[in-house]
Amino acid sequence: MKVVVCGAGITGLALANKLARDGVEVVVVERAKAPRAQGYMIDFFGAGFDAAEELGVLPRIRELAYRVDEASLLDGRGRRRAAIRYTTFARTMRDRLCSIMRPDLERALREHLPSTVDLRFGAGVTAVDDLGDRVRVTAGDQVVEADVLVGADGIHSAVRRLVFGGDENYVRYLGFHTAAFVFADPEIQAAVGDRFCLTDSIGRQLGLYGLRDGRVAVFAVHRTADPRLPEDPRAALRAVYGSLGWLVPRVLRLCPPGEFVYYDEVVQVDMPAWSRGRVVLAGDACCAVSLIAGQGASLGIAGAFVLGEQLVRAASSGEAFTAYERLMRPVVEEKQRVARRSARWFLPANPPQLWIRRAALRLARLPVLDRYVAAVLAGKSTAVVTNLRRAGAGAAR
Repeated sequence: MKVVVCGAGITGLALANKLARDGVEVVVVERAKAPRAQGYMIDFFGAGFDAAEELGVLPRIRELAYRVDEASLLDGRGRRRAAIRYTTFARTMRDRLCSIMRPDLERALREHLPSTVDLRFGAGVTAVDDLGDRVRVTAGDQVVEADVLVGADGIHSAVRRLVFGGDENYVRYLGFHTAAFVFADPEIQAAVGDRFCLTDSIGRQLGLYGLRDGRVAVFAVHRTADPRLPEDPRAALRAVYGSLGWLVPRVLRLCPPGEFVYYDEVVQVDMPAWSRGRVVLAGDACCAVSLIAGQGASLGIAGAFVLGEQLVRAASSGEAFTAYERLMRPVVEEKQRVARRSARWFLPANPPQLWIRRAALRLARLPVLDRYVAAVLAGKSTAVVTNLRRAGAGAAR
């Protein structure tokens, strides 16, 4: 079997690892000219954590991960208003949790690729022709024929657009923009320490965390009814967040030019079917849950593992696609429903919601509730873990 994977992000790299280790010929094509350095810190746990362990990449992920003691909400004067302790979550999950930068997670997966994987940067997909018994893919100035094409190229997927139609049919805007960037400032890094510091603010929120090389990583999210992205992300960030207090004005002065800033809309991708002919989508390209739901990277790796397992074991690509979607869709749809229900509380829109969030976080610090919340989050990954095991067992039968 030969598979072309479009997208050298988390899902695409995980799938390439899985397939290549099972003897499949894999070509990965990526539109960007080099690995992307932009991205934010994520909490990595659940089914993707288990899949990463199966792939043998978990030790490297742990090496690149960061220790985070707590997530703190700080007011305009830098005073701590509420916090969530990470240690409780880690204990409840038997230490199967990592806080890691998205680019570092990609790096771990990329470094772990078998030498047989043909990884091509600067090769965006511009045409897809399903020939019945094979699929022809035009990527940059190259043409590749394979048995299967996997679109793992994110929420703005070129494969989805070429094969399934325009974004307006599948992309649901949730009313937020998000951004991330990194800068160097030892004083701010020292002030942040081992915490994930978030502004306790209305309609917009900026978060900071220190990196091991002396730099500081920034995460930002704000409400906006307009999904259109700004031409100058840095100018937009300064306009939206400039009036926040604490360290924010200094952070914004240190924001790099727009090409070094990750800036995007917060969306979900909802499709009636994830495959057509010899083309299948994976990760955010077909089932983005959004940063509101969390665990997008974990679900991307888990989905890649399930898809890879089915492609290797099933009698045909069609059977593999059907089994993959049957196993993953219920988990993804539940995550999407939770995100849509909680969107109004994700970022307070008014003072009463701000007060309620503070109160909820303070209550969560009580020992019993603290353990309960952690157990609930840990439990939500169980369904996917079970599906992974069933995928392997079903394939073996």
